[in-house]
Amino acid sequence: MLAAISFRSTMSRSAARVASQRTAALGQHMMSTSAPSEPTVLFESNSSVRTYLLNRPSKLNALDDSMLSLLRPKIEEWSKSDLCGTIVGRGNGRAFCAGGDVASVVKNAADPATLPQATAYFKREFEMDFILAALKKPYVAIMDGLTMGGGVGLAANAQFRIATEKTVFAMPETKIGYCPDVGGSFFLSRLDGQLGTYLALTSDTLSGRAVFEHGLATHYIPSRRIPMLLARLAELEDPHPSLIDRIIEDLSSEREPSEPPAPFTGAKRVALDHAFRHNTVEPIINDLEIFAEHEDSSISTWASETLKMLEMRSPTSLKVALEAIRRGKKLSLLQALEMELKIATAFCRGASPDFFKGVETVIVKKSKERPEWSPATLREVTPSIVSNFFDPKSPYLKEAPTLSLPEELTSGTISNPLKYALPTEEEIGSVVTGSHASGGGLGLRFEELLTRFAELRPGKMGVKEKIIDVVQRRCELTDNADGNRVWLKWKHQPS
Repeated sequence: MLAAISFRSTMSRSAARVASQRTAALGQHMMSTSAPSEPTVLFESNSSVRTYLLNRPSKLNALDDSMLSLLRPKIEEWSKSDLCGTIVGRGNGRAFCAGGDVASVVKNAADPATLPQATAYFKREFEMDFILAALKKPYVAIMDGLTMGGGVGLAANAQFRIATEKTVFAMPETKIGYCPDVGGSFFLSRLDGQLGTYLALTSDTLSGRAVFEHGLATHYIPSRRIPMLLARLAELEDPHPSLIDRIIEDLSSEREPSEPPAPFTGAKRVALDHAFRHNTVEPIINDLEIFAEHEDSSISTWASETLKMLEMRSPTSLKVALEAIRRGKKLSLLQALEMELKIATAFCRGASPDFFKGVETVIVKKSKERPEWSPATLREVTPSIVSNFFDPKSPYLKEAPTLSLPEELTSGTISNPLKYALPTEEEIGSVVTGSHASGGGLGLRFEELLTRFAELRPGKMGVKEKIIDVVQRRCELTDNADGNRVWLKWKHQPS
């Protein structure tokens, strides 16, 4: 009897254990299959600050359709809200946003049935870029990490663009047989000299403080100070842009002795501006080949490395990108985005096979080899091929979509994205020549130039270093008859 009771007790405990395991397994299964996944964009409110957080860290916050669908209605809601004072953009993980989801775009573009989805993606992306650029609220984009391609579009025209030591900036489109977009033809064409042309064609990267010093960020602060920045912004009752600028400037840091200098200054920068001034790619290559033999090793090394980068890029992309940059210089942001949407449509509709080949080789297969571009050489990329991306009569543009934007944004003015950045080379030149909008005359000495910009950019970190670099490259010194006073004279560059 006791044995039977013991046996039944053991069986009961065993059955209970099995039942418990089944219940636990069922619960785990239910959690894994029915629990909602975390949204790919998170939205936060803190006092008058509204923050969007790109939340796809495993994919480096690459923009996909769902993220764009979440972003737009919330940004438009904040733009109209009286409770929203400042909008902040951030990314979760080691990227702000590493680009667009081009693998999905190419997959859709390869099938006639889903081709409209590919072009619709670019339409939604470019609309989002313009809306962020045209916001009537102060917009702070924190580029704390990888900021490339589509991620640059979210930040490039913000009033406040913050770089940190973790920032890595690039427009890598020519690597994958495509062309810089998201407004790249607008903002790259407005960088000092030919730096934007260089970045567009080579897909080269800028890192850390150089992103600020070369004009792609308005401020540089250490990453560890971002929580302090967000807290200070939340304290503002009336978030006027000038107050936001002052707060960010207060958190900026001086260059450390261990930090590398900005990569494109001095003689190397003179060579870059000279080589990339041309309106066709072939003479750029010719100038680089000459510079590769230069006696200055910094110039020859840079030219040789640049030639290697360009050799890896799609010849068609190089020519289309250069044409877009030159056209974009004369366009508004909206016009530039409309042009780029047509270019994107042409790539998706097969005006060049390089977009498909580039994404397959570089993104999908992750190969380091040069993709099999077609045409394979610059010489074979004829003007008629390039015209397929721009000519309104091009068969590849017949079904190009158009941007759909709120009228209140398209009819207004866009904030100047350079207002709170370091002075541009053009602005420095206008003060030297006496044509600056704030007035002034000819005959400035170097010390007087520094004093003038201390008044124009009070408390702005990095202004002195920027002026020194520009003066060394773009100015001559002239003195009066007795040699007691030395004036700055602006040198005009060859076109």
